[in-house]
Amino acid sequence: RCKNLSVSFWNSYWMLPSDVCGMNCFWEAAFRYDYMKTHPSEKMHLAVVACGERLEETVTMLRSAIIFSIKPLHFHIFAEDQLHENFKDILDQFPYEGKVNYTLYPITFPSESATEWKKLFKPCASQRLFLPLILKNVDSLLYVDTDILFLRPVDDIWSFLGKFNSTQIAAMAPEHEEPRIGWYNRFARHPYYGVTGINSGVMLMNMTRIRRKYFKNDMTPVRLQWGEILMPLLKKYKLNITWGDQDLLNIMFFHNPESLYVFPCQWNYRPDHCIYGSNCKAAEEEGIFILHGNRGVYHDDKQPTFRAVYEAIKNYSFGDDLVHSLLQPLEQELQKTMHTYCGRVYKVFIKQLTKSIRDLYARRSKG
Repeated sequence: RCKNLSVSFWNSYWMLPSDVCGMNCFWEAAFRYDYMKTHPSEKMHLAVVACGERLEETVTMLRSAIIFSIKPLHFHIFAEDQLHENFKDILDQFPYEGKVNYTLYPITFPSESATEWKKLFKPCASQRLFLPLILKNVDSLLYVDTDILFLRPVDDIWSFLGKFNSTQIAAMAPEHEEPRIGWYNRFARHPYYGVTGINSGVMLMNMTRIRRKYFKNDMTPVRLQWGEILMPLLKKYKLNITWGDQDLLNIMFFHNPESLYVFPCQWNYRPDHCIYGSNCKAAEEEGIFILHGNRGVYHDDKQPTFRAVYEAIKNYSFGDDLVHSLLQPLEQELQKTMHTYCGRVYKVFIKQLTKSIRDLYARRSKG
C-alpha cells in the first residue's frame, strides 16, 4: 500500500515513487508495467452507452480516460441516433490523433424483445449485457457508465486482465463495503453475489471467455451460454429486480462465483463510500482510482465534492498545465466542501490524481 503523504501535495509533487511507496506498492506497480511491457501493441477497448441527456457526461468521461492513459484507446460508443453527430463533432476535435479511435453504434436489442430490454431500469442501460454478442471481434473490453471519471491510467485497470485465473471472465467491485448500509443484503428479492452484491458501473470483461462459457443457473440443469441465458433470467426475475441489468449480473455471478474477479473499492468509488462516513479503506490509503458519480451527483449540490472533480475535468483544456489548470484549482474547490462527510476526506479525491500527474510528466520528460 502507498503510505499517506505527510507533506503538502505541492511540495511532494516531484518526489520519487520510492519516497512514498512501500514494497507492496512497488511490486503492484512493477506487475502493471511488466504487463504493459509484454503487451506493448495492445489497444485498450472501452465501451459506454449514452442515451438522453448524457452527451456532456460521456465526453467528460472520455476526456478523463485520454489524459493519463499510455497505450492506444478505442472507444465503442453506443448512443441514440440523434446523439451521433454531436459525438462525432466533439471527438474529431480531440488533439490525440493516432492514440484515440472511436466507433459509434446505434442502440440495438434482440428484435423479439427490444422494447422490454430498452425500458429495463434506465433507458438503454441494459445494452451493456449484449456487448459480448455485438462486438464479436473484440477480445477484451472495459465497460463503464457515463458517470465515471478516471483518475489514473486506463492501462492500470486493463492490466487486471493478466491477473484473471483460468475460470474468471469479468471483474467488478462490491456494491458496498459496509453491510449495515448495503442494499442487496437488506432488500434484494433475488440472489446476488457475495455479501453485499456487485456494482456493474465499471466492468472489465474477457469477452472471448464470456462467449465460450456455459453458465450454471437456477432455471434448468443444463448450462446456458451468454446469449441463451439473458432472456430466461429476465422472464423469471423481472418482478423482483430493482436495478435492472445489474441485478441480472448479480444473479448470474451468484450461480457462477468462480467466474468473477473482484476489484477493491477505489476502482469504483461512489457516494456510498463517504456520505455516511468513510468506508473505503483502500481509498483512504491510496486515493481514488476511478470515481463513479451515480445518483446524479455531478449535476446537483447534494455532493459538492463529486461535482468539483467533474467540473474540473470537464473544464480542463487539453495541453494546459495539469498542476495549475486542474489540480490546484480543484483542491481549492474541494476545501470548500469540508462541511460534508465526503468533503472531510477530500484528500482521497486528489491523492491518486496528484500521483497520476507526476507520473505523466515523468514519462514526458523521458520522451
